[in-house]
Amino acid sequence: MLPAQQGYDRAITVFSPDGRLYQVEYAIETVRRGTIAVGIKCKDGIIIAVEEKPRKLQISDTAQKIFQIDDHVGVAAAGYIPDARSQVDNARFFSQSNKMIYDEPVEVETIAKHLADQCQQYTQYAGVRPYGVALILGGVVNNTPQLYLTDPSGTYISYDAIAIGSGSDQVTDFLEKTYKEDLSLDDASALASAGIYLSSEDKDGTSHIRMAHIKKETGLYELVSEEQITKYANVAKEKYPHEQK
Repeated sequence: MLPAQQGYDRAITVFSPDGRLYQVEYAIETVRRGTIAVGIKCKDGIIIAVEEKPRKLQISDTAQKIFQIDDHVGVAAAGYIPDARSQVDNARFFSQSNKMIYDEPVEVETIAKHLADQCQQYTQYAGVRPYGVALILGGVVNNTPQLYLTDPSGTYISYDAIAIGSGSDQVTDFLEKTYKEDLSLDDASALASAGIYLSSEDKDGTSHIRMAHIKKETGLYELVSEEQITKYANVAKEKYPHEQK
């Protein structure tokens, strides 16, 4: 760091001379160091998938990086996961409040904007720190799949497919080359598995992969079983063999 920039990373409210908020950049770096998370929108719904690395004696029945917000909305997180739990609790309260007030399912974009607004506030006031997590929010509203990304800066953007976490640049490039709008739910699930294998050090097995679907047909969030994930992983290895090396 240049002498003129020393100290500008200590306060969240102070811009450096070259127009940067270092604390926000540090939070985004925390996201980049997290394990990979992938979200894909297809003609049949939404797929969100993550890599989790449980320890040998850890009981890993409960997913740590995938969360359900509402009946029709799910979230995948990368970065500092305790921050993700805090944002998920906030999103659940917001979603239920919206349902009680308007008597209709909340839009995924509305949740994404609400969480992004909170992230932005935490870049503007002294005495707080930015959230160290990025979220992929996916859901089906009025028979329409929706996929959004929020990050610690307070940005929220809609995507057809996106990856966050360690190796996300490489996985996003892979998705840009292989993604098609008319993918089926099974094909998109295999694509998500291939993306995780591309980033992960573990190229065998599926114990490190967690996945959830929000199907257009039902509009409901559901976790994918290990047997189904194994099936998708086998298809991914056959269809994208070069990405598994």
